Amino acid sequence: MVQVILLERIERLGQMGDVVNVKPGFARNFLLPQKKALRATKQNLEVFETRKTQLVADNLQRKEEAAKVAEKMTGLTVAMVRQAGESGQLYGSVNARDIAEAIAAAGFTVGRAQVVIDKPIKTIGIHSVRVALHPEVSVPVGLSVAPSQDEADAQLRGEPVAPAGEIEAPAEPAAG
Repeated sequence: MVQVILLERIERLGQMGDVVNVKPGFARNFLLPQKKALRATKQNLEVFETRKTQLVADNLQRKEEAAKVAEKMTGLTVAMVRQAGESGQLYGSVNARDIAEAIAAAGFTVGRAQVVIDKPIKTIGIHSVRVALHPEVSVPVGLSVAPSQDEADAQLRGEPVAPAGEIEAPAEPAAG
């Protein structure tokens, strides 16, 4: 295990300024190159203490900016057109890059690393994903997955969409 000082909040790890033990690979391959942490040496602890007020102020400013964007993004729903089988099962799945591109088309700048998919999206329907704009600010985004743009729009309006093989024929008038 390696001790590091966190320079920002890391989900499931700790807050800014915490000294935590992490596996060497996680520190070497993610935390240190992304400038999210420093090795917990005596010299780095002193450096962190001198920079702490500036880091806290920068973090607060980024958090406020993220909160403004989150306010604008609240209630955002994007449509995605995907090929699917008759049962509504997608040929493949919707990934974070696809969702980030759809959100960008809606006018927001989001990287694929900011899109958090809790469970794989492999069926037609309305799904919810989380966009982490800041380590402390995230916003839910609705995702309508359908085989055509018309059906995706219908889902967004709240109309039920039948899977491809279950399109109902119009009811014939009863002979009486």
